[in-house]
Amino acid sequence: MRKQLRLLCLVFAVGLVVLFQSCKKETVPAVPPQVGIFYSIVDKQVAFTGLTLRATTWSWDFGDGTKSTDKSPVHIYKDGGYYKVKLIGADAKGDTASAVVTAAVSLTPYSLLTGDNTAAGYAGKKWKLSSSYSGDEFVNADASLSDAGPGSLSPGIFGQAFGMSEVYDDTFTFHFDGKYDHDVKADGASFGGIVFAYATTGGAGIVNTGGKDYGLITCKYTPQANATFTYIEKENFDVPSVYGAGGVVTYPGVSTLDFSGTEFIGFMDFERKVIVQEITDNTMRLVCFASLSPDAAPKNTHALILTFDAVK
Repeated sequence: MRKQLRLLCLVFAVGLVVLFQSCKKETVPAVPPQVGIFYSIVDKQVAFTGLTLRATTWSWDFGDGTKSTDKSPVHIYKDGGYYKVKLIGADAKGDTASAVVTAAVSLTPYSLLTGDNTAAGYAGKKWKLSSSYSGDEFVNADASLSDAGPGSLSPGIFGQAFGMSEVYDDTFTFHFDGKYDHDVKADGASFGGIVFAYATTGGAGIVNTGGKDYGLITCKYTPQANATFTYIEKENFDVPSVYGAGGVVTYPGVSTLDFSGTEFIGFMDFERKVIVQEITDNTMRLVCFASLSPDAAPKNTHALILTFDAVK
């Protein structure tokens, strides 16, 4: 009898535990949707894919003022450039998640020059004279920019051969809205031509004469406040030159950079406008003209073909 009573009590206790457990509410954590973006670019056409989990609706903003509610839309941009693309995915309960990417679409030379203006904290794209490129040249200011004698310049030559390594420190910043910043660093001087320095300051501003045998010096320069630049993708550029009929050489169909006031890039001389031979995301190759003969000034006698590195 006692064993039966104990067994009955045990069964009753187990029943209470089971009943208690069955009455507890099971809590299932809410899991929000997840969102990612994959895309591929052909010229100005971009195929987007929404990489979403638990999303039932999709809202795209392509960064150019147009939108879509397709899960995987194909969008054609009118112009090349950097575009910040955003996708918002929502689930059936209205919970959302988002993802953002920057698409570099058919980048124009102007976009390569000025950088990603959609990036957080964008402050223009900064360039400096390259000390590591081995293909720079010292040429004549004639129609073919023929070699002036030394051939390709060795990397870092202005520092190693002339003791003017400071010319590799100055930076030149291009902004998408056309503004231009020039930093001459601690020495307050810029790379330039000796004839120009004597013509404009009587030589009073010359700081370093290490390259004077080649007509190259550094000279004091105060960057212009609120400077601007102008980029022209294709034009016929007339340059005053000792080699041209009537004192002018025309370079047909070239890309150019010009600057407001007294501003320039890389090399300070009478001619501040330069030819852009090549530009990529990381390097830029420019033709900077120079008047290196006192008898010829202000007509150009030579040009420096210089490579600039993007400052990352």
